[in-house]
Amino acid sequence: ISLGGYYNWNQLLDFSVEELDKLIETANDIIENPEKYNQRCKGKKLATLFFEPSTRTRLSFEAAMYELGGNVIGFSEASGSSVSKGESVADTAKVISCYADIIAMRHPKEGAPLVAAQNASIPVINAGDGGHNHPTQTLADILTIYREKGRLDNLTIGLCGDLKYGRTVHSLIEAMSRRKNIKFVLISPDELRLPGYIKKDVMERNDMEFVETSSLEDSLSGLDILYMTRVQRERFDSAEEYERLKDSYILTPEKMKNAPCGMAILHPLPRVNEISVDVDDDPRACYFKQVKNGKFMRMALILKLLDEAKNVNGQNEILEEKLLTNEMKCQNPKCITSEERGLKHVFKPAGEGTYRCVYCEQKVGRG
Repeated sequence: ISLGGYYNWNQLLDFSVEELDKLIETANDIIENPEKYNQRCKGKKLATLFFEPSTRTRLSFEAAMYELGGNVIGFSEASGSSVSKGESVADTAKVISCYADIIAMRHPKEGAPLVAAQNASIPVINAGDGGHNHPTQTLADILTIYREKGRLDNLTIGLCGDLKYGRTVHSLIEAMSRRKNIKFVLISPDELRLPGYIKKDVMERNDMEFVETSSLEDSLSGLDILYMTRVQRERFDSAEEYERLKDSYILTPEKMKNAPCGMAILHPLPRVNEISVDVDDDPRACYFKQVKNGKFMRMALILKLLDEAKNVNGQNEILEEKLLTNEMKCQNPKCITSEERGLKHVFKPAGEGTYRCVYCEQKVGRG
């Protein structure tokens, strides 16, 4: 399967721990010395291809590119693109490659940015694909954790709310799976528990300690980080199920009395009512710092990928894994294979005779 002729970034695990640490180092240097970077992307264009609504992520990318001295083109919803006329993601990526130097793509279908990366001749950044991954949000998360705690090892992290559909949660777990002595406390109602494949394939495979609970209050006292999430209306097929679960957890000043004084509260935003506005003045509330940290990490990422692109010879990269092509079909209706015409169904080995779709990572058995 071709990943395109340039260095693309689809998920956290595309980078080594050392590369992520270097991004953090660069972001911290940008924070301390912004004047060193304000012309680094002069003459370069970022294309923001946002096929679903976004405020924070899209504006963060745009601000990042402008503060690097570059320019931005793109659209903020699918109706503003040729997709509304039936154009495929593959063709969109090829066309935009003629206009820009780097792409940031958000799409409601899982795996769409990978399809773009396969077809673009410039770097592609995954800015969120359905309920699958949101890796640049995780860059904001890890920089915030590092700046607040001074480390990325030896941490107890509480994840609270929608752990089933929350792509930011899934990406953060992947990011921390390669750090030392990380414990997760998974706080959710039964209906929104973390998917089993993440527990098995990421946490258990990396010997990560974790516990599952439905009580936020009983979990706070032992946490270094509390990562709150909203229950996302757009990820539910049933409006009734959403209404029943939307107010499962609300963090209030009263509940914060049980939390350590050094705990940091993170939230990918937007919030609805899962964190009371009365918590905003608590010095442990870091979610607005997190927004700013996201901009700095996106600046560092843009610089890295544009630099990598200079050193690529344009030859397509081929995955060395043993892949199955068109021998099965992905049954996930949220996968890009469900709507992208001409796209092959490709699967990678997942152990025990099973395979995962390379686009959405849904597991299937062969035969």
